[in-house]
Amino acid sequence: MKQIKFEIPFYTESGEVINDLVVGYHTFGTLNENQSNVIWVCHALTANSDVSDWWAGAFGAGLPLDPEKYFIVCANVIGSCYGSTGPLSIKSDNVAYYHDYPNVTTRDMVNAHRLLAEKLEIKRIKCIIGASLGGQQVLEWNALEPQRFEQAVFIATNAQHSAIGQAWNETQRMAIYNDVTFSTKSENAGKSGLATARAIAMISYRSYAGYALTQTDTHQDKLTDFKAASYQRYQGQKLANRFNAFSYVTLSKAMDSHNLGRGRGEIINVLNTFKARSLVVAVSSDTLFPPSEQQFLARHIPNASYQEIHSDFGHDGFLVEFEQLNNILNQFLSNRKGGIPLTTFKQKQNA
Repeated sequence: MKQIKFEIPFYTESGEVINDLVVGYHTFGTLNENQSNVIWVCHALTANSDVSDWWAGAFGAGLPLDPEKYFIVCANVIGSCYGSTGPLSIKSDNVAYYHDYPNVTTRDMVNAHRLLAEKLEIKRIKCIIGASLGGQQVLEWNALEPQRFEQAVFIATNAQHSAIGQAWNETQRMAIYNDVTFSTKSENAGKSGLATARAIAMISYRSYAGYALTQTDTHQDKLTDFKAASYQRYQGQKLANRFNAFSYVTLSKAMDSHNLGRGRGEIINVLNTFKARSLVVAVSSDTLFPPSEQQFLARHIPNASYQEIHSDFGHDGFLVEFEQLNNILNQFLSNRKGGIPLTTFKQKQNA
């Protein structure tokens, strides 16, 4: 991971300031002479800037994120704990932010990434791709600078975070707030609450069918310690061991704040300003970001195509169904018309 420190005050939407902003990022491949091969990836909630790690199924030779073909950039979002300024970062008074980290939004995340793009002297981006919170960032960046992108891919995301999404996130934060250790100034504060929050989140990320396929017990006489229960504990502890409660609270609140219309007017009008050739991808069983939200995007973004991944694994389908996803992305990136048809959703609706 590389890091760049910006020696200017960074003003957030809330009016709070981050001094000495640091943005962590990874690059893969080689930038060509005319800068026509840049793919910028925006990561989801608890991921990091190493896209070759968390999206390995889409990364590599012959795959959509091919470092032999493209110059791939992925930056860590502010508020995270993986290289960019976040709640555990040390302030100028030599103490960490902890509970005093500013409220940040997806728009703030994008503005930090715009600073990075300027520092890297990247003016034009061939394609920007993101899923979930990453997709929200892709939408924000296209709203801020529609002329910068040749192509844009929005996966399992929305133009405004939904009430049910906000309810899921608040319920997770309640688990953290109810951990008495969260009031302390320690990197391990709220760790037990974070594990519970992640377990709650997993239910929203998956589906009835997905749990039935992978977590149903085969022993008919069991009375306790079911496979699904063990899975929840495992997933909760797994995140708690690699993340921190302060960043989880910060980033989930940023997701809740996502609204393309804030300060701009009607969301439909904002989407109509997008210039990039766009692809919108939904996951059929996603209940957190249901396909109806992606269909709304496809209806109102000019030059947008709509595709749906068929999966039993809910929102996490974009992290699981790589054969389908890679076929869709490879076709889109190469502008091919064969294979899976890239029918616009408007045409699909009228068929």
